[in-house]
Amino acid sequence: MSSFAFSERLSRTFRDNRRTATLVLLCTAVSGGGYLAYGQLAASEAVTDRKKVVVLGTGWAATSFMKNLNSLKYEVQVVSPRNYFAFTPLLPSVTCGTVEARSIVEPVRNIFRKKKVDVQFSEAECFKIDAENKKVYCRSNANNNLDGKEEFVVDYDYLIIGVGAQVNTFNTPGVVENCHFLKEVEDAQKIRRTVIDCFERANLPDVSEEEKKRILHFAIVGGGPTGVEFAASLHDFVNEDLVHLYPGIKDLVKITLLEAGNHLLSMFDKRITAFAEDKFQRDGIDVKTGSMVVKVDEKEISTKELNNGGKITAIPYGMAVWSTGIGTRPFIKDFMSQIGQASRRALATDEWLRVEGCNNVYALGDCATINQRKVMEDIEAIFKKADKGNSGTLTVKEFQAVMDDICQRYPQVELYLKNKQMRNIADLLKEAKGDVQKGSIELNIEELKAALSKVDSQMKFLPATAQVASQQGTYLAKCFNRMEECEEKPEGPLRFRGEGRHRFKPFRYKHLGQFAPLGGEQTAAQLPGDWVSIGHSSQWLWYSVYASKQVSWRTRALVVTDWTRRFIFGRDSSRI
Repeated sequence: MSSFAFSERLSRTFRDNRRTATLVLLCTAVSGGGYLAYGQLAASEAVTDRKKVVVLGTGWAATSFMKNLNSLKYEVQVVSPRNYFAFTPLLPSVTCGTVEARSIVEPVRNIFRKKKVDVQFSEAECFKIDAENKKVYCRSNANNNLDGKEEFVVDYDYLIIGVGAQVNTFNTPGVVENCHFLKEVEDAQKIRRTVIDCFERANLPDVSEEEKKRILHFAIVGGGPTGVEFAASLHDFVNEDLVHLYPGIKDLVKITLLEAGNHLLSMFDKRITAFAEDKFQRDGIDVKTGSMVVKVDEKEISTKELNNGGKITAIPYGMAVWSTGIGTRPFIKDFMSQIGQASRRALATDEWLRVEGCNNVYALGDCATINQRKVMEDIEAIFKKADKGNSGTLTVKEFQAVMDDICQRYPQVELYLKNKQMRNIADLLKEAKGDVQKGSIELNIEELKAALSKVDSQMKFLPATAQVASQQGTYLAKCFNRMEECEEKPEGPLRFRGEGRHRFKPFRYKHLGQFAPLGGEQTAAQLPGDWVSIGHSSQWLWYSVYASKQVSWRTRALVVTDWTRRFIFGRDSSRI
């Protein structure tokens, strides 16, 4: 055996059996059984002291948590029905061959194997959570594991729920049976095959003209970012690539976008909404706002025209894509019923992402929503904490002493001051008290309530986006990394209803902007500071951001290669 091969095997053995190898090296360097006994004891204690963390999911939230978890004090078990992370913002590009599916997925074991944390992965799905006994019930995925039906139970000390959400059909008849979804990589691949199937079917010589029009009518339900981006991608695919391959039927293609609201991209700036609607009209994409889908048959979509007296219209189609929002997964609904949250649409957590009613269970991403506490619920406790002298009134100086803690605990206070263009709390108190000198302002409890009565109106729910989920995963990992340190030296705000401070600062989402690709190498970008950019320059910004946000250098290189191939050779129109 060559010296290189021997070194490689020795290195691999050390990596795979790090604790055992450490003991061997220790015994080799130092003689004496006492040292060996000490080494075994230390290794045993290290294993015993580690906390078991179970992570459900391999989406944005769960993967971000795992990438940033660095503490060796945890033993981690990841459970997910898919063994890869998918860069979901590029799914519309996969549907039309602009980017290949393989280019936007990264095996989770590639992500975890380079970490020092002990991580195990099981390709299975959770079907029950028992928070009282700290157990998670799982079963192998029948679609992935050769029809296996094995069930197993995993114990935990901490549970991280990052399973995302499922498509919300609003119980509309026929949606599940007849519509495509765009939530997973498999969905995008299925849409891509169906698009080509529609063209191949319409190109057959014995198909009537009317049937060809129906087959080549692509209906997209939902005018949000996913629906708009898919409509734009499909339009480019048809007009830049497929028209050259199917010249006889190119004029029969029709794309219709159905939206129940009055505008597309309602969550974006009005300038972007107007530009998107105008561009789609110029491109020939039929945008029907105020059209609520009430039924989907095999060949027709029935819509209720909300702007036309509720008239029911039947629209023939060849392929329908449903992209109207997200809903709660069944086992999450069961868990919510167990913990008294059955009436909510998602798991309610506090500002530290801890599920309300469960001390060691955390929920991130689309499956959860932060239940931000209102100032008015704690106003009396805040007053009592700030009134150091128990005088019954608060001065500006006394209130200013706890102002930083208030803004950390209740971010709506800071947002309210910003929107009212007030520099500090003294301006707010002066507005409530009247025209007096700031330094002499004193408020009793009722006057403080009046001053802060409108603050809670600034509370907002976070959007269900990859950006939010990723930031939540990073935040929670940093909390776990510093768990013991912050137990001894808490860094969070004051406990207004108790003593001391919270361990950590609450999660604070930082909006970094959002994109809406509109086709034709034009993208709308809404960035922080109310900055809106629309056009070709924003498209290049979109390219750079989405390339840089890839989870690995491998996927980054593959995505850039796919974009380059598309510029030179066009999109792949094969059915594979």
